[in-house]
Amino acid sequence: MTADLTGLRDRLLVAAALDRDEFTAAGLVTGALDHGVPAETLLLDLIAPVQAKVGTEWAANRLTVAQEHAATAIVERVITALAHHPAARATTRYGKVTVACVEQEWHSLPARLLAEVLTLRGWEVDFLGAQVPTPHLVAHLHHTGADAVALSSSLPPRLPTAHAAITACQSVGVPVLAGGAAFGPDGRFARMLGANAWAPDARAAADRLAAGLAPPVPADVRQRIDDLPHLADQEYTLVTRSRGQLVKQVLTQLDDLVPAMATYTDVQRERTAEDIAHIVEFLTVAIYTDDDELFTTFMTWTADILTARHVPARSLPPVLDILTAALKDFPRAVRPLERARAALADITAAPHPGAPA
Repeated sequence: MTADLTGLRDRLLVAAALDRDEFTAAGLVTGALDHGVPAETLLLDLIAPVQAKVGTEWAANRLTVAQEHAATAIVERVITALAHHPAARATTRYGKVTVACVEQEWHSLPARLLAEVLTLRGWEVDFLGAQVPTPHLVAHLHHTGADAVALSSSLPPRLPTAHAAITACQSVGVPVLAGGAAFGPDGRFARMLGANAWAPDARAAADRLAAGLAPPVPADVRQRIDDLPHLADQEYTLVTRSRGQLVKQVLTQLDDLVPAMATYTDVQRERTAEDIAHIVEFLTVAIYTDDDELFTTFMTWTADILTARHVPARSLPPVLDILTAALKDFPRAVRPLERARAALADITAAPHPGAPA
């Protein structure tokens, strides 16, 4: 079975990412279903790894953004074809669960996979998709009487929003299962933000929901200290309010520190501003969680992405230096900046591929 799935993954990847052939991709999956491969296996051991490979190929600059988007769209439609297949139907055995992405989170495929797995296992599922505003999510819970909420987030900058959503759902008596890359590979941010449970993948999430989640602590019993005492220093609030100014300041000073920027086109300057904005965004969430590793991991990943696109990673340390000087009065902001600067030292010291010796 493993060997068969490996070959099927390769063929599905080619159909979805390279040939952009939706009908072949869907035929591969439904054909396997007709030959007895369980629908859950196809979702989690075939489709999910293929989508992960698409992301890896984009990061390595072997797929364009357009190719990645096209492949993702085809994968979504393949999931729909599988879900509508007669062999994928189940008799309801459990209760109601709502699956949603937190506000500002647009990566909905992990949540979609969970929703389909839960449906296969007999749950009555409301899949709300990407970017669900918290007030609308709470209103939906009031209307439907869900037994649990599965909240998904892939990007760490959405953690403050996830925190608000977790608290809001629990305040109306609905327990929350958190999942997705944003919560960390070990779920530490799910625990930090007070989720009732965390799961590393869809199978584990389905098992955890089947076992039952403990009910939330009533709001009148729970002490409201925003769950994160370190936020009392106001660094997160103050730095977040100044994000736009910080981006402008970095851009202005980079013109003096990086002479090559004088030759940048308007498009290149726009992309540079976007990159700086992402750096500041990840810095603010590192302050929110008081977790330096979160920011360091993002910066080393960014260096790898730039290198794959033949952009020297040595452009990153000056950005960190400018931010460190600008935020010198904010010790919890300076700490992750300095640690990321140290982590980048070896990467930026290596010769850039293609550079003259």
